[in-house]
Amino acid sequence: MTNRKLAGIITAVLGLCALIAFFNFGMDTPILSWPLEAYLGVAFTIGWSTGIPNFLAYLLAALLFILVAVGFYKLGSWVYGLIAGRN
Repeated sequence: MTNRKLAGIITAVLGLCALIAFFNFGMDTPILSWPLEAYLGVAFTIGWSTGIPNFLAYLLAALLFILVAVGFYKLGSWVYGLIAGRN
């Protein structure tokens, strides 16, 4: 595994943790329940605001978290490439 991929993975994990913490900050739920609460909250918001069926709201929420992780991975690997001086 190259350093660029490792930097992308670390950035993706930290970005997802920050997003989950953002959604759950100020709530009385335990920290171990935060990822599930964030996922269910996003699914509820998508389903409630658009009126789509529940299974599609859950699917779109999962897709949103996957896209956020991929975006942070690409950002981290790109920034590492800039810092390391490689294309």
